[in-house]
Amino acid sequence: MRPFDLAPLYRSTVGFDRLVQMLDSATGLETEPTTFPPYNIERLGDNEYRITMAVAGFADSEIKIEVKENALTVTGSRSAESKERKFLHRGIATRAFERRFQLADHVEVRSADLKDGLLNVDLIRNVPERLKPRTISIGSGDNARQSKQIEASA
Repeated sequence: MRPFDLAPLYRSTVGFDRLVQMLDSATGLETEPTTFPPYNIERLGDNEYRITMAVAGFADSEIKIEVKENALTVTGSRSAESKERKFLHRGIATRAFERRFQLADHVEVRSADLKDGLLNVDLIRNVPERLKPRTISIGSGDNARQSKQIEASA
């Protein structure tokens, strides 16, 4: 894959630092991709999402979910097994993991649950009222002044 030079974006934009960093990380040039644990991202509605991660063998107490500065981090660390076991084949991964997801503005974690080896993290986008579209009524300047005067004298 041919690397992209994002230097012109740094020179000509102000306040888009996070966007450029996200583009850098999305290209995958910084680090090699991780494949464990496998996950799905679903869109449940207009403002609802779910991340499902396959974390077989992990208990609730061994998984940590943290949100910091629009980044969701899911970390899993298994405790050491108490007795020595001899495996003929070991196909179930028990290694520690850390998976990061970039969240858009106003996306919050609603809940998380672990069932049947699947960790479900439900997300919702809560757009503040001031950013939602609103309708402005149109009135003539004379009517607006008269209504103010009538309300003030009544």
